Amino acid sequence: MDLNTIGEIARPKRLDKAIDWRDGDAWLAGGTWLFSEQQPHLRRLIDLEGLEWQSLVVNDRGLEIGATCRIAQLAALDAPADWTAAPVIGQCCRSFLSSWKIWKTASVGGNVCMSLPAGPMISLTTALEGKCTILQRDGTERQVAVEKFVTGNNKNVLKPGELLRRIELPASALRKRTSFRRMSLTHLGRSAALLVGTLSPQDGVFMLTVSAATDRPHRLEFPGVPAADELAAKLKQEIPQFFDDVHGTPAYRKHITFHFAEEIRRELSGNKP
Repeated sequence: MDLNTIGEIARPKRLDKAIDWRDGDAWLAGGTWLFSEQQPHLRRLIDLEGLEWQSLVVNDRGLEIGATCRIAQLAALDAPADWTAAPVIGQCCRSFLSSWKIWKTASVGGNVCMSLPAGPMISLTTALEGKCTILQRDGTERQVAVEKFVTGNNKNVLKPGELLRRIELPASALRKRTSFRRMSLTHLGRSAALLVGTLSPQDGVFMLTVSAATDRPHRLEFPGVPAADELAAKLKQEIPQFFDDVHGTPAYRKHITFHFAEEIRRELSGNKP
């Protein structure tokens, strides 16, 4: 869609100083949402392409995902052999409601910053204990965990002019066993519930991430694989209400969440459902 209110496109080469942010500005990465509907309040786009941020960096600490990394690039990652959690990367990438154009153009950072309940990059990076690095308007950086970054439906901790720079996934999380479940009302539809369980081979810690069924991601942690009633009680305590839209009623999402949670618990405990 044409954005006929835009009078200027800025193309900075670096952002290591105070950011020149004005009312009516918007960051432009993939632009798949930005150009999908009218944006009458916008006057200027700040194109991030010229910054040439590295999309993916694999090192001893884990995986660093640049905010402008395309979904297709992340899905094609050739992960180290000991990253047993690597399959969940592709599983979440394939959970998009998207055409091939979106797949090749949409950015990981854009999906996280949209902060929609069904954002699969939110699900992935929360489950793998990701930390967001935020570039502030004065040029300094701050960090926040992904599950704290998203605060609600289309809401997050970014202040005007702030920018998500990268997301870091620790190597310890990437070496965990994982279990993935997703439900949609239609074959290629938006997720009604997306759950990821992880189990640490080092200390036995069990984590369950619930997303899409809720307005923000929830990650539950246990010192070991919990009993069925313990897990159900924790879900009731941590998630008092479920999201409601055309992709699923709260009652449906609650039912699916509890059902998948028990399947994941059994699978990671060695008793496959």
